[in-house]
This record gives sequence, structure tokens and C-alpha cells, in this order.
Amino acid sequence: MSDKMDIFLVAPPGMERTLADEARAAGFPLPEAIEGGVSFNGGWDDAWRANLVLRGATRVLVRIGQFRAFHLAQLDKRASKFPWAEVLRPDVPVKVEVTSHRSKIYHERAAAQRIAKAISDGLGAPVRSDAAVALKVRIDDNLVTISVDTSGESLHKRGHKQAMGKAPMRETLASLFLRQMGFDGSQTVVDPMCGSGTFVLEAAEIAAGLLPGRDRDFAFEQLATFEPDRWAAMRGASRPAVPKARFFGFDRDPGAVRMARENAARAGVSDWVSFAEQAVSELTPPDGPPGIVIVNPPYGARIGERKPLFGLYGALGQVLKDRFAGWHVGIVTSDQGLAKATGLTLHTGPAVPHGGLRIRLYRARI
Repeated sequence: MSDKMDIFLVAPPGMERTLADEARAAGFPLPEAIEGGVSFNGGWDDAWRANLVLRGATRVLVRIGQFRAFHLAQLDKRASKFPWAEVLRPDVPVKVEVTSHRSKIYHERAAAQRIAKAISDGLGAPVRSDAAVALKVRIDDNLVTISVDTSGESLHKRGHKQAMGKAPMRETLASLFLRQMGFDGSQTVVDPMCGSGTFVLEAAEIAAGLLPGRDRDFAFEQLATFEPDRWAAMRGASRPAVPKARFFGFDRDPGAVRMARENAARAGVSDWVSFAEQAVSELTPPDGPPGIVIVNPPYGARIGERKPLFGLYGALGQVLKDRFAGWHVGIVTSDQGLAKATGLTLHTGPAVPHGGLRIRLYRARI
């Protein structure tokens, strides 16, 4: 393996370009948006930093090798010669996940068993289905590509949002929607149906320079390539600042407001956010220049019935038109009809899978 490897940032489908923009802004070398994510060349420290600082990536994969194999016996032979010890530790369990497309080796389970045996026989590492370290093996057109998942748990799990509402927005997706809204940390953000507070908390963390991975562990800490001192220095280099803007969330559900406040306390942003129990009809802009209203209302397909929601969307649109002149508005929904019920002139973003639905960000300027 060389010092420079292919690093792949997994993105929510439809969000590849937005994640590439984030990676570029974070200083990663020549990130390229491709199907399913973002690719760039880098070293192990780039993979560590991507896990630590990128808000929109779902996970970070590092390609550690490739070889051709046209049948299982050939896979056996080449997997047994692969330099597993350069990446894996003999005392750390590993799991092997295989996908195969357009290849003579089509039995994915058999291929996974052969690779697992090569690791256990050659390295001595235990192979377990519940291991924190995962090898992602893709066999495509008889080319076997081996990557290691350096993240472990999905990167949307920041370690702060323990309390969640009925239809939570993932933090990774919320951050990408904020980026599509042009949020850079300097604008006030208001969410009139905040639920457990994801948009508000992400905005506050971005504005304060708090790194998304600051309080969690990663799978790469269990690899042979890990250097604890360098990682500690990287993690300690962050210099958060007090944001100038403030961030507001409202919800009619007192339980949601309580959850949002608890999540804010765990994230360390309570001083910069405000959550209150309030109906959409009571929404007014906070003091200061116009900012961003972003909201993930009910869609009908997941919570309640669709028909009554037309009135809710219509009321939201009327309040925004009447009181929020100069503000940018983002509405996340799976239902174009409901979005149009706001009466706003909307610009439509790409469809993104979310909870079995396909949602979009509809943007407007009041």
C-alpha cells in the first residue's frame, strides 16, 4: 500500500455534490463527486480528519487493495497473500461484507467466508459479525476491491442527540440541507417545527466551530495504522468560538421542546440556542437582520393524515410572507403538493432517500 490511497466519503444519495463542496471547503485535496459519495486521494490522517470534521459524510472508507479473481480458488490464494497486518490488528475482531456484480464469483457469502478464513489463518484476528471494524469487499467485473470502514457507527451519531421525536432528521442530512441554504455560521436560523432540534443544533455547532466527531469513537482507532499521539493532536487543534448569531427552535409539543433542550445541553450549545413551545401561527422573527427559516414539517405519509396538512403548510407560508420579509426559507418534505400549499415561489432540490421516502429541500426567498 502506498502513502496515498483512495478515500471515499459515503453521502446520502442525491447529496454528493453538496458533500464535495463541504470537503473542498475543509481543505481535502481535489474531492470529486461520484455516484454514492465523494472520492479523493489522501493518507490515513486525511481519513481520520474526515471522520472528525465533515458534517455531511455518512461514513469514511479507505481502499486498502485490489486484485483480480475469477473463481473462489483464486480468491483463496490472493486473499491469503494480502498484507492484512499492515492495516488490521491480530487482537481486534473484524467482519467481512462482500457485494458482487457482473463477476464469475457471484456467491457473496462464500466469498466472504474465504476472505475471513485468510484473515483468521494468516493474521490470527477473530472474525465476528458484530465486530466494530468492517471490511467492505466489492467484486465488480472480477476485480476485488477491499476497503476498510474507518468510521464504525454511522457518522450521524454525534453522541449528543439521545432524545428524538417521531420522525427525526439525521444530523448529516440536516447539515447538508443547511449548506444548500447557504448557511455559513453567521446567519440567524429559525425552525418553527423543530422536533428534537436537529437543524438548530447543527447550525449552532457550525457557527461555534464545534467539530461533529469531537465526542465519539471511531473504528480507525482499532487499526494497526492508528497513531494515538497524532490523533490527540488533531483532535485538540480545534478552537471553538462564541457565535455571533443565535438559533431558535419552536414546537407545539412540550415533550419535543424538552428533548431539544436536553440535546442542546449534551452538545454544549445551550448558551446560543433557544427552544420554546409555540404554534406556527405565533411565529415572529427574532431581532436582528434576516436569516434562514428551515423546517421539516409532517409529510402525511409518516405522521398523521395528508389532507389536514394542507392547512398547516398554507398557514406556515402565510406567516412567512407576512412577517419574514428578506428571509431565506427552506422546507423539507416528500410531498410537492404540500410544498406548493405554502404559496411561496419555490426552487426544488434533488430527491434524497429518507426513512423509506424521497424528500426534497424546497427553497424560497421572502
